Amino acid sequence: MVEFTVRKMQLIIEEVRHDGGPKPESPRKLGAILACVSNPFAGRYERDMQPAMEDLKQLGAEMSKRLIAALGGKGEIDGYGKGAIVGENGELEHGALWHVPGGYAMRGLLGQSNAIVPSCMKRGGVGSRLDIPLGHINAAYVRSHFDGIEVGLPDGPRADEIVFGLAMSCGGRVHSRMGGLEAWDVRGEDGLR
Repeated sequence: MVEFTVRKMQLIIEEVRHDGGPKPESPRKLGAILACVSNPFAGRYERDMQPAMEDLKQLGAEMSKRLIAALGGKGEIDGYGKGAIVGENGELEHGALWHVPGGYAMRGLLGQSNAIVPSCMKRGGVGSRLDIPLGHINAAYVRSHFDGIEVGLPDGPRADEIVFGLAMSCGGRVHSRMGGLEAWDVRGEDGLR
């Protein structure tokens, strides 16, 4: 078992109440949760890291539950994404450990969610920012849900840490009007349409 000790967490909730043009009927909500954890692989090459994904599943579940609750429950959530910022003594593969524990935790708790969870990783130092991409939970081609949320911690990640992030949204962009597949037309059969 590999230890990913959590140093801190941050929960972010954003309400878009206006974005030019007419005021929306109700605010659009976006949220993200970050966990700054120790990187047990920092400063060394580890050939087989896949078993460590199992060690992160509990963290993925905890973060997903907290974010869903902060957004008012799973009923309105229809967008998601994930990401990681790896401190300078790590490598991008350390951020890739988050794909299964972060993505599958959200998908499992949200119920029907057939689309791939958009993701972004980077290496960065203390104070680095990351744009976590967002997409519709059941159909990747829903243009109104192509978006993102910027996240980061003022004191992380340190060189031997990773910041793991999850993001969710309730509704598409305010005043989305770029055509394509609309959320109400999703069939949700293949994760694309």
